[in-house]
Amino acid sequence: MTAIELVDVSKRFGNVVALRNLDLSIQEGEVFGFLGPNGAGKSTTIDIVLDYVRPNSGTVSVFGHDAQRETRAVHERIGVLPDAYHSYGHLTARQHLDFVIETRGANDDPDRILERVGIPEAADRRAEGFSKGMTQRLILGMALVGDPDLLILDEPTTGLDPNGALAMREIIQEESDRGTTVFFSSHILEQVEAVCDRVAILNDGELVTVNSIDGLRETVGSGASLTVQVNRIPSGTLDRVRGVEGVGNVVADGTTLVVACTNPSKKRVLDVVESTGAVIEDFETEEASLEELFATYTAGVPA
Repeated sequence: MTAIELVDVSKRFGNVVALRNLDLSIQEGEVFGFLGPNGAGKSTTIDIVLDYVRPNSGTVSVFGHDAQRETRAVHERIGVLPDAYHSYGHLTARQHLDFVIETRGANDDPDRILERVGIPEAADRRAEGFSKGMTQRLILGMALVGDPDLLILDEPTTGLDPNGALAMREIIQEESDRGTTVFFSSHILEQVEAVCDRVAILNDGELVTVNSIDGLRETVGSGASLTVQVNRIPSGTLDRVRGVEGVGNVVADGTTLVVACTNPSKKRVLDVVESTGAVIEDFETEEASLEELFATYTAGVPA
């Protein structure tokens, strides 16, 4: 079943086009990453899914419900950690959760949730004294109330230290294992690469691509960097390696070859190097990072 579907969605703010004819489909149970430079339209997309903002054209559905006409039915099945979140300073962490539990008609244990998000010691502390990271954890705990079918997380690791970011990834994985659909945007590309089944890249309000991380690597032809240490580089070796299908750039540094290539072409490269008479003494591969892929798709626009 499709968890989220946007069809031909456009949104303008005055003369500014925030989204242009966006088509996007996210399947139930996916962990789906949403990437793009600042101002690309990521938060606007999330706001439209949540019916905080209405599109100028197009349709949005969540689990088959029209996001604009059946908002209550949609919100009953989702938990949200928004980018522009805030807590109520005069309430304790437990009181925040008690309120959400009562509102949703759930039977969650607030102390168990606080333990899960890593702030059990703050249960009876007022939120006005919380750090940004603690507040982020509290809002995440509120989003988890009622075991939602869909989690929407807008920049979920903002304000978290490395341990907090790791705990966030673990929670996302636990929710995915439970069958929850997770849709999140992030500027921390390592976080996306670590947990996502697929990613979408948005740039200037338009969808650039949707694919798995491996699929992105194959598409841009930068599946791996292959470094080969040989005893010598015979004449013509570089040209022969460049002629291998799937090979991009080839650089020689002394007796070391560095070859940008797709994953399937790595063995062919090694075979060709050996066929020139060189002896391969060692080799290693390094996959293209998501940062490199992102820069390729967005022409280097910073996230």
